[in-house]
Amino acid sequence: MKRFAIALIAYVAFLLPAFAAVEVQEVETPGGIKAWLVEEHSIPFTALEIRFRGGTSLDREGKRGEITLMMATLEEGAGDMDAQDFAAARDALAASFDFDARMDSVSISARFLSENRDEALALLRKAIMEPRFDQTAVDRVRGQVQSILRSQANDPQDIASTSFYSAVFPGHPYGTNDTGTPESVAGLTREDMIEAKARAMVRDRAYVGAVGDITAEELSSLLDDLLGGLPETGPDLPERVEPELSGEVTVVPFATPQSVVLFGQKGLTRDHPDFIPAYIANEILGGGPDSRLMSEVREKRGLTYGIGSYLVPFDHSELLLGQFSSGNASVAQAIEVVKAEWRKIVEEGISEEELADAKTYLTGAYPLRFDGNGPIASILVDMQMDGLSRDYIAERNDMVNAVTLEEINRVARELYDPDRLSFVVVGQPEGLGTN
Repeated sequence: MKRFAIALIAYVAFLLPAFAAVEVQEVETPGGIKAWLVEEHSIPFTALEIRFRGGTSLDREGKRGEITLMMATLEEGAGDMDAQDFAAARDALAASFDFDARMDSVSISARFLSENRDEALALLRKAIMEPRFDQTAVDRVRGQVQSILRSQANDPQDIASTSFYSAVFPGHPYGTNDTGTPESVAGLTREDMIEAKARAMVRDRAYVGAVGDITAEELSSLLDDLLGGLPETGPDLPERVEPELSGEVTVVPFATPQSVVLFGQKGLTRDHPDFIPAYIANEILGGGPDSRLMSEVREKRGLTYGIGSYLVPFDHSELLLGQFSSGNASVAQAIEVVKAEWRKIVEEGISEEELADAKTYLTGAYPLRFDGNGPIASILVDMQMDGLSRDYIAERNDMVNAVTLEEINRVARELYDPDRLSFVVVGQPEGLGTN
């Protein structure tokens, strides 16, 4: 970690003035839509990020994949324009629109020039409020989704993810593929797309971030026009679910020379008071380029090309996950090394030097995230959805630096659970039986 941190310091020095100047305004429209705004008028360009809480977890029973398919079809024609006309109009305005669906949210990312703002947002409004969902478009995108599903069925990484989540979250939307199944996707209709949009895009679950050449007054006016016609509220969100983790190693047979391994245990919610020290502890164990897992599994033993771990705070559950690939003859040894490091951080703790290096790396790398209007707009939405304050950008590095050695070792002892660390292995691993 120290090697990269030293190289980082010089570059970050150039970014710190812009990073420190990020001033976040809160905007509330007459219609009650709230947004966070960072004005930046030096370039005539704006990035707009809109996200709705709920995501693919709101798929109806028997309709898995409907929200993913709906979001992928939103741009395939709107109002009096078919898919080709819509694409031509967007390109003529030098605008870009991206529509995405995830387990806990659906998102709309828009980029547009100031001179074309009104026309670009009028076009985006058509996509949001007047999507055509032509049957030909639904069928074409459905074919693309089905191709993705066929590919996933033969990809060991996707198989590992599906197997792990189905075991950890049985009976919950998190436990199934939000792209759907070949059967569920085949049965989706144009009417399902209309219903899916009404479920997934509602005003009281909207979060907005805007960055660029736009004022608070201008943003307030355009948001009511853009989103004001959406339903006020939607269906209930899923119930909270506790991950089921047995501490076992599960093998899924698959013909491949390298086994893919996904491992994990229970994590922390984003609003947990110990999240920052837990984040630093993960950086030391498995998150950074010079982490313990990289050192022990890759550098010292050559058992993998790469390994990492990360905290995953979902809206309705939380995990601490990791992954790596290893040859079938060496994967059993690699798993034992991971288990040993998991236990070591509990029993022996973190050193003062490791903590100092992690702080240097994390505080130095943080400004690199603010490298454009689009990334900043996305960060603003992340902060809102995580319940963070507008001051978090300015205060975050101070929070990292404030973590003490005593505190991080207490959190490591309480967080890491070697007996519940569970593994899914997809491949033909030697020395590991199937469960």
